[in-house]
Amino acid sequence: MTELRIIPHLRRPATGSAGRKGAGVKPKHSVWDARSAKLDAAGGREASPWSARYATKLRISDTLVVAVVVAVAYLSRFGVVGIHEPADLKETGYMWVCMAIVVLWLTDLAYCRSREKSVFGAGVTEYRRVTQATLRSFGLMAMALLVFQIEVSRGFFAVALPLGIVLLVAERWLWRGWLARQRDTGKSLSNVVVIGNPQDVEYVIGQLGGNLSTGYRVAGAALTTLAPGMSLLPPWYHVPVLSTAADIAEVVAKTGAEAVIVAGALPGGPKAIQELGWRLEDMNTELVLASSLTNVAGPRVHFRPLEGLPLMRVELPQYSGGKHVFKRVMDMLLATAALLVLTPLFLVLALVVKLDSPGPVLFLQERIGRNGETFKMVKFRSMVVGAEAKLAALQDGNEGAGVLFKMANDPRVTRSGRWMRRFSMDELPQFWNVVKGHMSLVGPRPPLATEVAEYQQPVQRRLLIKPGITGLWQISGRSDLAWDEAVRLDLYYVENWSLTGDLVILWRTFKAVVAPTGAY
Repeated sequence: MTELRIIPHLRRPATGSAGRKGAGVKPKHSVWDARSAKLDAAGGREASPWSARYATKLRISDTLVVAVVVAVAYLSRFGVVGIHEPADLKETGYMWVCMAIVVLWLTDLAYCRSREKSVFGAGVTEYRRVTQATLRSFGLMAMALLVFQIEVSRGFFAVALPLGIVLLVAERWLWRGWLARQRDTGKSLSNVVVIGNPQDVEYVIGQLGGNLSTGYRVAGAALTTLAPGMSLLPPWYHVPVLSTAADIAEVVAKTGAEAVIVAGALPGGPKAIQELGWRLEDMNTELVLASSLTNVAGPRVHFRPLEGLPLMRVELPQYSGGKHVFKRVMDMLLATAALLVLTPLFLVLALVVKLDSPGPVLFLQERIGRNGETFKMVKFRSMVVGAEAKLAALQDGNEGAGVLFKMANDPRVTRSGRWMRRFSMDELPQFWNVVKGHMSLVGPRPPLATEVAEYQQPVQRRLLIKPGITGLWQISGRSDLAWDEAVRLDLYYVENWSLTGDLVILWRTFKAVVAPTGAY
């Protein structure tokens, strides 16, 4: 049966290219011909898809982890010696409990679809399903033991439950890293066909090509319109345009596609999409819709079934309330802990800055915070004294995007400042700004007053929440980002932030600091 999935279509390109003049034309290279021959011989789809092999690996490793967790919990109850002694009734009972937990746990991991292809490689859904399956399994077992009045040591569950969650999540994380490396080399990807008008198709193909974590490889495009004289331009030059109005069954068979992505609206409207879904259902192929909702994330989108008219409700963004209170508590706890732990490093960095160039150790700069309020952001000084006065003379060499000023080889940066900036060490004192409430751990980039003066709608919406030490801009390239892309990421975060998303960004920030990109 066809599965309907929706991926965010965040924005359309400012200028669109279109398709190749004439339909049914494919690139002249042997790779496509060889792949087509292989697919035709296999009946339109490659045998033993990567997803089935990957799910099998997860199933085996899940079983090993569950067995290890239950064994450790059992040993913590009876010890190694107890295993070799004659088993009494209590030990025999624990053995049955252990086996029941293993069966129930593994069954729930399969039932909650934690090994489903759609959750492989990206997002937090996989981790959430693994955690929920673990909690549900132990909860059901506890209720069963209570109903049948079977006494089990609380220490057994106290060991098995948290250890199981930690090890299962760690196991999935390790597999996800392996899968990411596979996808970086072009492996473990699902062939898809993108259908729609040239502008929408080009944009979707460009986004998928730059985000291999989605697991999609575009194997072909079917254009609904093709104006005379149109030429096929990058970034999808080597994607075969199979037809402007091809039989979708023929296109899927030719490409071995496991999914068809609908880019934008189709001629015929919703009825055309419904009929497309019916045809794909017969071929066991997914239907994926590239949503035209701009910068709306999954947590704000809710489906409300209504006979004849399924409704998709989009929640209003929340800029205050209980979640923000919890965010503030988390900021306080983590920032305070960071200040205590990093104190020795602060002393070393302060000494390095002082010895490297004359001037103060810390640099205070006025920034704009939530709702336009100003505050003094504190950093380790990474430039020479009076650097701001020299800014005007360097404007001709500006490499920044939009209202930002950036230079890869800024002459004002000190020797110690270069490597501190590269690894974001100059920003560590901003934990103090978080404690004082001026900033958050995660949020939009804190702007200068001169930048805010040039803001136009909707860029000013960045000021609806507190700026952050890190954010989507930090983990997505920093200074290498185009201005429009940096704004889009900030606005996306402002309107769709979540506590789970903050934790993911913090983790990805750690990896970005270890392997920095666009930091200067």
